Amino acid sequence: MSEAPRRQEWWWLAYLLLLGVPFLLRLGAAPLFDVDEGAFAEASREMWVSGDLGHTTLNGADRFDKPVAVYWLQAAALALFGTHEWAVRLPSALCAWLLCVAVAQFGRSQWGALVGVWAAGLLATSAGWLLIGRASTADALLNLCLGLTAMDLCRHLQDGQRAPLRRAALWTGLGVLTKGPVALLIPGATVFLWFLSTRRWTQARRTLGDGISWGVLVAVAAPWYLYAWGRHGQAFVDGFLVRHNLDRFSAAMEGHAGGVAYYALVLPLLWLPWSGLLLPVLIRWRDQWAGCASRFLLLWVSFVLLFFSLSGTKLPHYALYACVPLSLLMARQVVQAGPVLRAVIWSGLGLWIALLALLPWWVPQTCVHLNDLLYRALLCRAAAPSGHEIVAGLACLALLVAVLYPTRRFGGRALTAGAVTAVLCVAWVWPWAGDALQGPVRRAALASSQMHGAAVQWGVHWPSVAFYRGEVVPRREPQVGELAFVREDRLPPGRDFQVIYQESGVVLIRRLAPAGEVRP
Repeated sequence: MSEAPRRQEWWWLAYLLLLGVPFLLRLGAAPLFDVDEGAFAEASREMWVSGDLGHTTLNGADRFDKPVAVYWLQAAALALFGTHEWAVRLPSALCAWLLCVAVAQFGRSQWGALVGVWAAGLLATSAGWLLIGRASTADALLNLCLGLTAMDLCRHLQDGQRAPLRRAALWTGLGVLTKGPVALLIPGATVFLWFLSTRRWTQARRTLGDGISWGVLVAVAAPWYLYAWGRHGQAFVDGFLVRHNLDRFSAAMEGHAGGVAYYALVLPLLWLPWSGLLLPVLIRWRDQWAGCASRFLLLWVSFVLLFFSLSGTKLPHYALYACVPLSLLMARQVVQAGPVLRAVIWSGLGLWIALLALLPWWVPQTCVHLNDLLYRALLCRAAAPSGHEIVAGLACLALLVAVLYPTRRFGGRALTAGAVTAVLCVAWVWPWAGDALQGPVRRAALASSQMHGAAVQWGVHWPSVAFYRGEVVPRREPQVGELAFVREDRLPPGRDFQVIYQESGVVLIRRLAPAGEVRP
């Protein structure tokens, strides 16, 4: 290998390593966010403590929300590194990093190194993927499986080779083991639409009739499902398949509703600061339709957005199931960007940095209008992070330097500015938001861990308190002598309790007398 190609490979390797920084930097700086992070973390802790690797519980009760794969990874991290926030988030961070690496390699092999660099950079510095990639939930692992499936299916559809198809079956099986049927539905529907649009029926028969691929998928996913069904019977079917899959599509669960245009509003927020690139992807879709791989990516994005727009339950992160195809399609647009699109990109970066820099001041001033008394108390009393003026000033200076730096390499300057926004978000704003929303809960839980007696959650759902206490904390009314976590605005009248800890609407009490008995 000559010196120039060898140097290029070293730079490429360094870039792939740097992609992991936004996901690993200060991974444990924020408390666990309830409800989702707290529930996944505590369920994984209970699996680790019990040694029962085939079943998940939350505060001792059966938990059928998700399959088992992510709990295995999080329980393994807890066993290796101890009960820390960063440990339970580490599997998601590594999955997010690996997906960015895979996107870079795929983009490079399909459309050149510049597309690979941009696709991975867009994904690694986008707001939605940063948040999911640092959360102890199942979504980073699921998106890794979906992304690898999409890229291997692209490879198979281009040349018909069986190896990528069988790898895609492996990733699909792992996805089904991570979050259920959605991991099969999205790639299956997209492949069907692709064959329908291309009319390659002979290739369709070969693809859909590959017995080894189906065998791989079933061998990976089926054993645990059969075990869970055999162990829990109809309770597993009703809890997992019916309630957390079919019911989610047919009706809004837990208040997560939205109109048909929900994702048209959410998608630009998830892709900050690169939201301006969504419009050229939409406008120039015909240019992408002619290519085999790009058509498949367009169909994947279209199906995800249409399917979840029709779903009764809508959550922002559902749109991220299309993050890999979108990152590649957006990268193809940005490498051809003219002056107008470059101006849009710089504007988006500037607005995003300004928003991140001003957020700790703006939120406490506006939260007085919130109807929820707990969140009003939490946010209005949140202190600005230390060194905020210096950090905000350095971020703005970095962006200014990137814009004015005397070089014609737009890509390097823009991606550097994007990296600044990512570091600003994860190293400064994210820990501040975590302490504002969850700091009082964590401190109350840690204070309770030094006290004798059982603890319960009374009228609240904060599963992270069990993680911090290191024992189950069920949701029920406290008995005499028990500790209870409760909201300040829901404290019962009377004097039958003692306040142990109180901060920003979060209260830890001890029950002193039976219900109905009034102490003198």
